[in-house]
Amino acid sequence: MKKIETAFEHLLFSSRWLMAPVYLGLILAMGVLLVKFAKEVWLLLAEIMTASGAEMIIGVLTLVDIALIMNLLIIIIFSGYENFVSKMEDLHSHKDRPDWMGHIGFADLKIKLIGSIVAISGIELLKGFMNVDNLSDRELAWMLGIHLTFIVSGLLYAVMDRLQRGGTPH
Repeated sequence: MKKIETAFEHLLFSSRWLMAPVYLGLILAMGVLLVKFAKEVWLLLAEIMTASGAEMIIGVLTLVDIALIMNLLIIIIFSGYENFVSKMEDLHSHKDRPDWMGHIGFADLKIKLIGSIVAISGIELLKGFMNVDNLSDRELAWMLGIHLTFIVSGLLYAVMDRLQRGGTPH
């Protein structure tokens, strides 16, 4: 019976590698976002002489939005892989290794995720306000409501995390 238990536990432990293709898929999604980013830069440059200031700001905000999403994906890929699949031991001495890599736990990852969602939502809301003539009051109200929901959710999660850790900062 002990052999069956040990074999099952090894199977459970090895199942973490099923996440590796997910992280590969996120890397491919970053490639897609890179193509979208290049397209947006191209459109921005093509319209530089004819676009209004508001259109330029919306274009730049779109680029910032894509960059934030790609940064978020990097954090999810690195910390998710290290927390749930395998440590990247061979990269510990790499000169370009981010300082946070290997130090972000699951709770820290959720805080960063929520913070990024709030930032992305804020950028979308700002883009909406810059494009206010083309949006209805209802659409703007929904955007604002969703953004405020993200903010409140993030604050509540941070408070719960602080209480769970006994009120001590990370």
